[in-house]
Amino acid sequence: MTFRQFAFNNVIRNKRLYAAYFLTSLFTVMVFFTFSIFASHPQLTGDNMDSYVSFGMNVAAGIIYVFSFFFVLYSMSSFLQSRKKEFGLLMIQGMSMKQIRSMVFLENMFIGLLATIGGIGLGLIFSKVILLIAENVLIIENELPFYFPTQPILLTFGCFIVLFFLISLFVSYILRSRKLIDLIKGDKKSKGEPKANLFLTILAVLLLGTGYAVALIVEGLQVIFAMIPVVIVVIIGTYLLFTQLSVSIIRRLKKKENVFWYKTNMILFSDLSFRMKDNARSFFLVAIISTVAFSAIGTLYGFQSYITAGIKQVNQTTISYQDYDTGNEQANVSYIAETLQGANIDMDKERVTLHYYELPDETLVLITKESDYNRIAGLSDNEIIQVEDGAPALMEPEMIFLNIGGDNSGQQEAEILKDAVLELDGGTVLEPVQLVSSNVLPSTTKYYVVSDQDFENFPEPAIEENYYAWQETEDSEIPLGIAEKLNDRLSTEGIRIGQYEEYVVNKAYGPILFVGLFIGIVFFVSSGSFLYFRLYSDLDEDKKKFQAITKMGLTEKELKKVLNRQTALLFFAPIFVALIHGAVALTALSNMFFYSLVKESAMVLGLFLAIQIVYFFIVRFYYIRQVKQALQ
Repeated sequence: MTFRQFAFNNVIRNKRLYAAYFLTSLFTVMVFFTFSIFASHPQLTGDNMDSYVSFGMNVAAGIIYVFSFFFVLYSMSSFLQSRKKEFGLLMIQGMSMKQIRSMVFLENMFIGLLATIGGIGLGLIFSKVILLIAENVLIIENELPFYFPTQPILLTFGCFIVLFFLISLFVSYILRSRKLIDLIKGDKKSKGEPKANLFLTILAVLLLGTGYAVALIVEGLQVIFAMIPVVIVVIIGTYLLFTQLSVSIIRRLKKKENVFWYKTNMILFSDLSFRMKDNARSFFLVAIISTVAFSAIGTLYGFQSYITAGIKQVNQTTISYQDYDTGNEQANVSYIAETLQGANIDMDKERVTLHYYELPDETLVLITKESDYNRIAGLSDNEIIQVEDGAPALMEPEMIFLNIGGDNSGQQEAEILKDAVLELDGGTVLEPVQLVSSNVLPSTTKYYVVSDQDFENFPEPAIEENYYAWQETEDSEIPLGIAEKLNDRLSTEGIRIGQYEEYVVNKAYGPILFVGLFIGIVFFVSSGSFLYFRLYSDLDEDKKKFQAITKMGLTEKELKKVLNRQTALLFFAPIFVALIHGAVALTALSNMFFYSLVKESAMVLGLFLAIQIVYFFIVRFYYIRQVKQALQ
C-alpha cells in the first residue's frame, strides 16, 4: 500500500467525522458557484439596471469565499483534535511528524477536490431551478435562460482548490509542534473541576442586561449611535456567558441534592460543566454567527416590509392623479380612463377639488370640506369623519418614513391642537377641536377638514387643484403592464400608482434581499456544522462512559433519555442565546423606525428555529445510534 493509498483509506475510515466537513464544504462550493452563475449570466452583464444584480452577486460571492476559508479552517482543526491519539499511535509505529503532516495535507486536498467537484456538479444540476427562482425573487424583466457556465466553473474550481491548498498547508504547519506524550494521553489528561470566577459571572449578567436594556430603550436615531457600543458589550457578555455563567449555574445545580440526585440527572450533570467549558468558544462562535444570520435576514426582510407599508400608507387608492396646473388635465384623465377601459378594468372613481389658502406668511395650507373628504375616504374604505359646524378637524398624515428621527407620540393631543390654530390671510380663524391621523388626501403636512356649512363662508382660495382617485373593485385588479404603461406616460404629470411604486421598490430591493438570504443561510448552515463537529468530537469518550454505566444497570430507555437531554442542551444552548440576541436586535430596529416588526421577526426566527430542530433530530438519531452500537 502506497502512502497516498494510506491517506485515502484514512479518509474512508473516518467518513463519519468527515461527513459534516465534506457536506458543508460541498454546500459552500455550490453556493459560491451559484452566485458565479448569476454574476456571469449574459442577461445581467449588460449596461442596464440588472448589472447592479451582477455586482451584488460578486460582492456576496467574495464574502462567502472569505467566510469559507475560516470555516473550513476551523472545521479541519476541530477534526484533527479528535485524532490526536491516532497520530500518537502512528508515531509509535515509526511514522515521523513530517509524514503525518504530509498525510493530513493529502487527506484535506482529497476532501477538498471531491467537495469542489461535487459542489460544481450539484450547482449545474439545480442551476435552472435556481435561475427560475431568481427571476421571480429578483423581479428581472428578462428571462434567465440556462447557459453552460464555463467561466464560473473555472473560477469556482480555481478559487476553492487554492483555498483547500492554503488550509492544508496551514493545518500541516500547526501539527509540527506536537509531542508524542501529548498525542497519546491527550484525551486522558485530568481537566480538573471547571470553576467560574464570581466577578466574571456577575459581569456577564451585567453586560448582557445592560446591552439588552439599552437596545430596547433607545428610539429613533439613538439606535444608530448606540448600536456599536451595544454590540461590543453583548459580544463580551456572550463569551462570558458560556465560559463563566453557564459553569456557575451548573455547579449550583449540582449542589442541590433534590436536582442532582433525581433519577438520571447525576449522569447528565456529571460532565456537563466540562462540556460547557470545553465547548465555550465553539458555542460563542455559533451564537454570534447565528445572531448575524438572524439579524441580517430579519433586518432586510423587515426593512422591505417597512418600505412597502409606507408606500401603501401614502397611496390609499389604487391610482391617484393630481393636476399641478400642467394644462393637460382633461387629456391625462381621459388617457387613464381609456387605458383602463381598453384593458376591461372596472374601477370606482371620484373627483374632488383641493383648496389651498394663503397664510399671512405667504405659505399655503390645504382646507377641504367634510363631504369631499368622506367621498375619497369611502372610496378607499377609510373611516369617514363627522365635523360639526365651528369645530374643524386637524388631519395629521401618518408618514412612517418621517418617523425615523422621532414622532409626536409623546406630545399631548391638546398641545397639538393648540399649536394648530390657524389664521388665514383674510382674517378667518380656524380652531381645530379634534385630531385625526389620516392619509386619505395627498398631503405630506397637516391639513384641515371643516363642515360643508363652514366652508361656504370661507374666502376664495389662493389655488384650486382637481384630485382624481380610482379604486379597484373586488373582482378587478390592475395588471402590472397597465400600471407600467400609465406610469411611463404620466409619471411627470402627477399620477401615482401604489402597485407600480411597490413593484419598483421590490425590484430594486430584491437583489439585496436575495444576497442577504443566501449569505444568512451559509452562516446558519455553518453554525450547525460547528455544533455537529463539537458533538461528535466527544463521541468516543461518550461510548466508553456509557459502556461503563450500562454495566451498572442503566436501561436503554434511561440511556436514550440522558442522551436526548445532553444533546439538546449542547445543541440548542447557543441557538437559544442567538434567538434572544436576534429578537432584541430586531426590536431595536422597530424602535428606530417606529414600525412594528413583530410579524417579520417571528417569521424569520421561527423559520430558523424549525430548520435547527430538524437538523437536531437528524444529528441526534445518528449520534444515539453510534452510542448504542458501541454497547452491543
